[in-house]
Amino acid sequence: MTKNSAVAGEDFPSTPARRISSYLYQNAKVRLRLLIAAPVFWLGLVYIAALLMLLITAFWTTDEFTGDTKVAWYLDNVLSLFTDPLYRNVTFRTIGIALGVTIVDVLLALPIAFFMSKVAGPKLRNILAISVLLPLWASYLVKAYAWRSVLSNTGVLEWLLKPLGLETPGYSLFGAAITLGYMWLPYVILPIYGGLEKVPSNLLEASSDLGAKTFTTIRKVIFPIILPSIIAGSIFAFSLTLGDYITINIVGGPNQMLGNLIYTNVGTANNLPMAAALALIPIGIMFAYLGAVKRTGALNNL
Repeated sequence: MTKNSAVAGEDFPSTPARRISSYLYQNAKVRLRLLIAAPVFWLGLVYIAALLMLLITAFWTTDEFTGDTKVAWYLDNVLSLFTDPLYRNVTFRTIGIALGVTIVDVLLALPIAFFMSKVAGPKLRNILAISVLLPLWASYLVKAYAWRSVLSNTGVLEWLLKPLGLETPGYSLFGAAITLGYMWLPYVILPIYGGLEKVPSNLLEASSDLGAKTFTTIRKVIFPIILPSIIAGSIFAFSLTLGDYITINIVGGPNQMLGNLIYTNVGTANNLPMAAALALIPIGIMFAYLGAVKRTGALNNL
C-alpha cells in the first residue's frame, strides 16, 4: 500500500469544529435557524425595542416651563386621544383616507395585473412591468411636487376638466387622496400580479368549459387564489397612507392627518410624549387589521 492510499484511509481527528460542521450538515432546519438568527435579533433589538420605548414614552409628560421630558407616569396623553375632538377627528379622517386609497388602488390594480399576467404577450408584459416599476425609481418628493403642479388651478388637470364644466380638486383632502393613490398603486399591482401568475391558465379554461360565466370564474376560482396577494397589497397601501405626512403637507392644503400631528409634536411643539401617544393610534390600527386578516386565514399561503 502506498503512502498516499494509507493517508487517504486514515480517519481525520474528531475536533469540536468538525463535529459542529457535521451536525449542521445533517440538520437543515438548524442551519436555517442559525442563518436567520442574526437578522431576527437585529429586528427585535431595533424595531421591537423601539416600539416598547415608544409605548413607555407615551406615559411620560413634558415640563410646561422648560419643555424637557419628565420621566414620570401620567395617563393624560393617552386619555386625550379619546377626549380631545381634534385627535378624534384627525384619526377618523386618516382612517377614511387610508381606506379610500386602499380600495381604489385594489380596484385599479386588479384589471391591470390581470391584463399583464393573462392577456398581454411576453413583450407587452415586460413593457407594462417596466411602466409599473418606473414611478418607483423617481424620488418621493419629486412625485409629490409633480402632483402639486398637476392639481393647481393652472395645472394640466384644470386644463382637461374645464371644457367639461369641471374643475381641479386643488390642494385638498381629495387631491391628497389622489396623490397617495398614485404613490402606492405599484405596491398593490405587483403582489396581485404575482398572485395571478400562480393561477394556471388551464384552470380558467376548465371553468369556462364547465359553463361558468366570467363573473363566476372570477368569484369562485380566481379570487380565492389571489386573496392573499390582494391583502398583501392592501397592507402596503393602507399602512403607508396611515403614516404619511409629507404628501398632505404638499397637496393637502390646511388639512391634517395623524402623521402631521406626530411630526408637529416632535419638531415644533417639542412634546415627545404626546407624539408617542399619537403614534400608538396607527400602530394599534395596523395590529387590529393584521389580526383580523390572520383570523380569516388569508395570509397562510403568503
